[in-house]
Order: sequence, then structure tokens, then C-alpha cells
Amino acid sequence: MRSRLLALAAAVALPLLLASPSGAAPAVAAPDIPLANVKAHLAQLQSIATANGGNRAHGRPGYRASLDYIKAKLDAAGFQTTVQQFSYGGTGYNLIADWPGGNPEQVLMTGAHLDSVSAGAGINDNGSGSAAVLETALAVAGSRYEPVKHLRFAWWGAEELGLIGSDRYVAALPAADRSKIAGYLNYDMVGSPNAGYFVYDGDDSDHSGSGPGPNGSAEIENVIEGYFASIQVPTQGTDFDGRSDYGPFIDAGIPAGGTFTGAEGRKTSAQAQLWGGTAGTAFDPCYHASCDGTGNIDDTALDRNADAIAHSVWTLSQ
Repeated sequence: MRSRLLALAAAVALPLLLASPSGAAPAVAAPDIPLANVKAHLAQLQSIATANGGNRAHGRPGYRASLDYIKAKLDAAGFQTTVQQFSYGGTGYNLIADWPGGNPEQVLMTGAHLDSVSAGAGINDNGSGSAAVLETALAVAGSRYEPVKHLRFAWWGAEELGLIGSDRYVAALPAADRSKIAGYLNYDMVGSPNAGYFVYDGDDSDHSGSGPGPNGSAEIENVIEGYFASIQVPTQGTDFDGRSDYGPFIDAGIPAGGTFTGAEGRKTSAQAQLWGGTAGTAFDPCYHASCDGTGNIDDTALDRNADAIAHSVWTLSQ
């Protein structure tokens, strides 16, 4: 997750209605996402970083090796993958993976940034989101899921430098293609060791910060909140403050949402009572540090969020 704020422009509402605004279970239930599989991806990302100077940062060989690892998994599963190259103080890459089928006029995107900072391997930030999104995509293929909407998955480059990869992707889309994106789901840091359970505040019910997301964002929020309520995990809202890759999508008027388990902010006493963990300590004490390795993950938070990702993809695509 990037540390600088991105100013959000007023968004143009989209009329496309997202499914199950109440958070009800989809007609075809999402499969359980195996925690062991997600952690196996994290182990691979750690190994890649270790072999490439300790990081997976933009413009470094560890980033391209990370992208190649994920692309090979998706290609073998039957996805149509595209590598989008861009230049920003070095060569960067986005990876886009489309699952064949579904209505091309209504595209549900799910994404995570793949780059780390140069200080470390970036296993929570954002190997966690990248691995959980990857395993959800592989579950789509493994179940031969046939959604109503077209499914597209993305792994973004150079997020840590200012949302560069996702911004370049959205900017390059013709207006007609932007209008086909019914929603964008963003997952950035979903395994923080002192985890909170935050859901992007699509309807601005918290009345804090930048206001609501584009029309349809509230429905995404409701679906995600509904999942956590079903497993009896309370959630709190988090503002669309522009610190992750939903920013360019919101700027383009595309509904967005997702989950977040916390970064450098400190857990309050009330939050520790709500979720457990340690009050007065950062949600991720290794945020943007060399210690963000495979030991910097809360398995329970990672498991719950991976299943929430799958539930959201299945619910919102039907």
C-alpha cells in the first residue's frame, strides 16, 4: 500500500447494477479458498525476493519474476493473460487475466498490487492480496465456474510509487471499455499480523474523509459486510483515501470496494476488544520494512479475507 494520499476527483455514476446488494449468498456458492495454497504462493514470492536482492520492487528483477510466477499459474489454468508494459523510472508491468466467457458488456474486475517497496519482500504488502486474488482466480478455473459477468483479474505494478500501474491501465482504456467495468474489487494488505477487518466505505455511512464511491460501491460494501457477518466477524469502514489501486477506478466513475487489515495505523483499545490483538501497536509493525516476510502474516485474517474475496467474486458476478 502506498503511503502518499491521492486526491480523488468527483466520480460519474454508472447505472450498472451489481448483484446481491443485501450480501445474500450467490446462487452458486463460492468454494472455500485453501489457506495452505495461499501461503504456498507467499512462500514462492518470498523465495523470489530472497533470490533477487531481498525485494520485489518496481523495475527490479524480483518484480518481473513475481509476475512470471503468477502468469504461469494463470496460463496453465486456462486464463487469457496480457502483460501491459509501461515506463516509470524503469520498466514496469501490469498482468491482466481474463476468464473466458461471461457478458463482455459487464466486467467484474478483481485486483491487487504485486510490487513491494525496495526495503523488503513485501509479503503482507502486498503479497497477501496478490496471493489471495491468485488463488481465487485458480478456484474459478478449477470449478469451471460460468459467471454471468465477465471476470477479469489484475496484478498492478508500481503501486508503491503512486498507483502508477493501475493508473496507466485505466487511462489507456477507451471510454467504451471503461463503461463496461461493472465494478472493481481491490485487495491490499489482507493478512496484517495485528489485523483489523476493514471494508471500504462505499456509501460513506461513516461520514468521514472523501465521501462515497461511485454508484454501485455501496452494493459491493454490502456484499463484503454480509460475508463477514455470516462468519460472525465484525467489520469497520475504511475511507476511500486514495492509498491503493481503487483510486484510478473511482476517478473514472467505476464502482469499487474491497478489504484491508491495516497498515501503520495503531489498533485502538476498542478495536482490540472487537478483534483481539494488541492495542497501541500498529496493525502491521513491519509496514514498508525489511521484516515484512512470511512471518509477518496472521493466518486467520488471511484465510478469512481470501474466502471473502471468493464470496464477493461469486456473488457480484451472478
